[in-house]
Amino acid sequence: MNKIIRKFCKDNDIKPIKIEKRGKRTIIYTEDNAYCLKVRERLDNNDIYDYLKSRSFNYYPKELSISNDDVIVREYISENKIPKEQKILDLINLMSLLHLKTTHYKEVDLDDYKEIYENLKNNVVYLTSYYNDLISIVESSVIMSPKEYLLARNISIIFRSLYFCEVNIERWYNLVKEKRKQRVVVLHNNLKLSHILRNEKSYFINWDKAKIGIPIFDFYKLYKVHYLDFDFSELLKQYEHNYPLQEEERLLLFILISMPVKIEFNDSEFKCCEFISNHIDELIKASNLISPYQSKETKKQ
Repeated sequence: MNKIIRKFCKDNDIKPIKIEKRGKRTIIYTEDNAYCLKVRERLDNNDIYDYLKSRSFNYYPKELSISNDDVIVREYISENKIPKEQKILDLINLMSLLHLKTTHYKEVDLDDYKEIYENLKNNVVYLTSYYNDLISIVESSVIMSPKEYLLARNISIIFRSLYFCEVNIERWYNLVKEKRKQRVVVLHNNLKLSHILRNEKSYFINWDKAKIGIPIFDFYKLYKVHYLDFDFSELLKQYEHNYPLQEEERLLLFILISMPVKIEFNDSEFKCCEFISNHIDELIKASNLISPYQSKETKKQ
C-alpha cells in the first residue's frame, strides 16, 4: 500500500481487507464497503461532473464526502455480468443520452472548418501518394513476401476508401463552410466496453479525457476500438434513433472511419500480416456501414 493510500485509510479509519490496482485507480475493500480511489492530479477536471449533474445526467460513480486533498474517492459499483452484445447496446443508449442531455450550440470560426478540411485533404493526398509508391515497390518484387502479397491483394480497397474520402471531404466542406454555429456535446472521449458498468442502471467510468466537442467523436473512437467485435451498422441505427445526426456530422463520421492508416513493414511478418488483415476488415466494415446511406443519397438525386 503506497503512502497516499495508507494515509487515506488512517485518516478515515478505514481497515482494508483487500486492495486491487486497476490502472490509475485503486479499489479498497472493507468488511462493509468498497471505495474507488484515484490519486488527485493537477489536470483532473472535476467541473465535468458538476456540469453533468446540472444537466440531470447522473450515470457516473458519485464522489464521496470523504475525499481529501490527496485522493478523489468515488463509490465502487459492482458489475452485473451481461452478454457483451447487450452491454454494447447499453453503452450506445447511454452515450446518446449523454449527448442529448448536454447538446448546445457554439459560435464557430470559419477558419476552424477550413483547418479540418485542409488537414483531411492533405492526409488523403499524402496517403494516396504513399500507397502508389508502396504498391509500385511491392509489385516489382520477384517473389512477394506474405505481407506484400496481402497488401497487393487488397490495395484496391485502400484506394477505394481514399477516393470516397476525397470526394466526400469536398461535400462536407460545402455543407459547413458558411455555418456560424456548431452543435457540441460533452464527449466521454474514452468509450470502450470496459468503461461502462451495469448494476441497477448503467454507469460510465473513467471520465479523465472528457471534453466538449462534436458528438460523432464518441462513436468514432468506439468504432476504432471495437470494429472487429460488433455490427456497427445496427449500433449506428440505434444511436440515431435516440440522437439523430445532422447531415454534415454523419458525413464527417463516414470520412473518418473510411480514412486508411499508413501501413508500414517495420514489424515481424506475422504482426504485419495481422495488422494489414485487421485494417482491411475495418475498411470493409466501414464501407458496409456507409453503403445504405449512399443508396438513399442516390435515390434522392
